[in-house]
Amino acid sequence: MSLGKEILFFFGALGAFNGFILSLYFLFFTKKKYLSNLFLGALLFALSTRIAVTVFVYFNNNLHKTYLQIGLSAGLLIGPLLYCTLKSGIQNTIPLKWKSHLAIWILTILIIGFVFPYQNYPVLWNDYFVAFIFLQWFTYIFLSGFEIRLLLEKIIQNYQNTLPSERWFGTIFLGIALVFISYFLGFVRVPFVSCITGAFAFTFILYLIILVLLYRTRTDDLFLLNIQKDKKLSEEEVVILSQKLEKVMNEKTLYKNPNLSLKDLSQEINIPSYQLSQFLNNNLGKNFTSFVNEFRINNACEIITSNDKLTLESVGYDVGFNSKSTFFAAFKKHTGTTPLNYQIQTLQP
Repeated sequence: MSLGKEILFFFGALGAFNGFILSLYFLFFTKKKYLSNLFLGALLFALSTRIAVTVFVYFNNNLHKTYLQIGLSAGLLIGPLLYCTLKSGIQNTIPLKWKSHLAIWILTILIIGFVFPYQNYPVLWNDYFVAFIFLQWFTYIFLSGFEIRLLLEKIIQNYQNTLPSERWFGTIFLGIALVFISYFLGFVRVPFVSCITGAFAFTFILYLIILVLLYRTRTDDLFLLNIQKDKKLSEEEVVILSQKLEKVMNEKTLYKNPNLSLKDLSQEINIPSYQLSQFLNNNLGKNFTSFVNEFRINNACEIITSNDKLTLESVGYDVGFNSKSTFFAAFKKHTGTTPLNYQIQTLQP
């Protein structure tokens, strides 16, 4: 084995080993026993098993076929365990049907492994079972993404205002998706990509998780998400909260603060930021940025209509935008025209 391959083997094997250690930590040694901890531990154990076999096979083609079977079988558990990790993070419980669902996959692995061992059916495993494993893995990633779609939208649009638990679960989901993509590209033989790439993607995500745990003195707030899917308030509650929001935004002109955050606004009306985010998304049909920009654009229209001596750029800064381009893009999105065209139309005699 060349020096380069020895280095690759070392880091790949080290990542798998540390994955096993971290899985044991989540399974047995966290102070508070959340379901999401247990599922995350099981997920890391399955991933580490898959990664370990990948690393050893990549550098030793003569590895016994039993180990290959174990590695591929572990891959069949990654998707279901990812879904259960996220689902339990949302509600700290798993319905009986999903526990049965997971048990069925474990039973399927045992039956297939006994009836069709890799040693005797290598073509069946390599040509059909592997393809099925990738399809199943992708299906669960899709289901998991749908389950936390509001969280992913929030991370993409307003990362700075996300909660630690939201970033934690977002990292887990995106990390598993990255490992899947790396493995899949290696499976379909994309140039310069091999399955070992998946091992290093896993190692990167693993050390990111370790850094989060080492950096934070408190980790209990990481393991539960406060997401209540599709829960809408009554019409009366919607009206009351809408009026409260509009009042505080207009009277205090909070929108003029270019650094206004979801957390800032939620503190003004004394509700948790996740509840405010749910209200905006589920009941008003808009995200936080769009909600604030509406107030800014309305104020900008008033200024443009009443004062033609200010430059359009200065108007944008006055109402809370931190750049000309952001102001112009938001203005066109909300009014259907540019600030200059709006100015020309409104100031015509």
